[in-house]
Amino acid sequence: MKKVTYRNQICKVLGVSFVFFLFFSVSLLAQDDASVSGGDAVKGKALFNQNCAACHSLTRKMTGPALEKVESRLSEDEGLDREWLYAWIKNSPGVIKSGDAYANKIYAEYNNAAMTAFPTLSNADIDNILAYTAAAPAAPVVPAAGAAVSAVSSQSSSISNNVILGALVFVFALLVVMLFLVNKTLKRIAKANGVELEQENAKKKLPIWKAFAQNQFLVLVTVILMMLGGAYFVYGYLMQVGVDQGYAPIQPIHYSHKVHAGDNKIECKYCHSSARVSKTSGIPALNVCMNCHKSIYEYKGNPEGPSAEDIANGYTNEFYTGEIKKLYAAVGWDEESQKYTGESKPVEWVRIHNLPDFAYFNHSQHVSVAGVECQTCHGPVEEMEVMEQFAPLTMGWCVNCHRETNVKVEGNAYYEKIHSELSKKYGVDKLTAAQMGGLECGKCHY
Repeated sequence: MKKVTYRNQICKVLGVSFVFFLFFSVSLLAQDDASVSGGDAVKGKALFNQNCAACHSLTRKMTGPALEKVESRLSEDEGLDREWLYAWIKNSPGVIKSGDAYANKIYAEYNNAAMTAFPTLSNADIDNILAYTAAAPAAPVVPAAGAAVSAVSSQSSSISNNVILGALVFVFALLVVMLFLVNKTLKRIAKANGVELEQENAKKKLPIWKAFAQNQFLVLVTVILMMLGGAYFVYGYLMQVGVDQGYAPIQPIHYSHKVHAGDNKIECKYCHSSARVSKTSGIPALNVCMNCHKSIYEYKGNPEGPSAEDIANGYTNEFYTGEIKKLYAAVGWDEESQKYTGESKPVEWVRIHNLPDFAYFNHSQHVSVAGVECQTCHGPVEEMEVMEQFAPLTMGWCVNCHRETNVKVEGNAYYEKIHSELSKKYGVDKLTAAQMGGLECGKCHY
């Protein structure tokens, strides 16, 4: 048997390598465990958005200070540890009353407004939040490349379609020219061979217009049809006077009902609160907008980024953020100091729905009493990027609604007697608005 000289040395090297690999793996696992014990940034993000995002941002001052790397900054600048953060987050008023120097400094800096206490947050929850604030900011989603690729592909496809269409037009024109040349050549050949072509004797036939003019019945029928057609189009044109269905003016500040009512599920009557109790739905005051936009200073959009359609229309995250800045300029809000400057400017909104003065319409009667949904008259506003007049708002449209809509009388003592009497009169269990007097002229015209 042949002796292997270096077998033992090779085994020793492999053994040392294996031990080193195990040691390195254990150290990595220990580091991972340490990071886990330090908090879960993913869970921390959810807790941050749920409890902190209303007053704090990671990168900028809002109602409260910016919280990016807050733990390391407090440790380096103020010598405060995580235990101090536990006490501050769970009971900030208590820390202030204890006489803590930094707590009172922050309290005075932010106009003596104490931070909301979160006694229900555990130390583990706070660890997760601190891990999120300490984590490196995620790289922003850049959909422009994909959008550019799709735009380029769509552009190239449109170019290819134009090329194909141009080629077909050229081939068709070439065929027409060839047929014309073949016809001309055949005529020359026939003439050279003495062949006479049969031609219609045009002189013996009357022109069509003369034949038509001599037939009085056809002339009479044609005139009647033309008069009826003209009257129809004139009537249709006059009936559209004052009907602004589809009217979608450009507003001084772009407000997307699709983003607010659709994506964020904001109820219509939160902004148009007077629709419950007033004749008109009202224009929301800008202070209603600032209830949210004191904290929402930029539009981050969907996690997957704006769609190709939004990009094509210019509705990018930067566009919406710019509209928020217009809101700040109108109300006089200083982002840095988080205070109103007092220098406000009126916003000249363009009215979309406008009934004539002789027509009476009460929002509260329809919204609060009848329970009519806003979308019944205004259409799917939660899908509208630019608000438009959905319904024609004509008298016929209102009358049809009154004829088809049953009045909700359940639980309303006002309707008990009139409902019982009218039910006997019409022999029905449900009464429409028309049967309750909804077609009387004085109901809407006064």
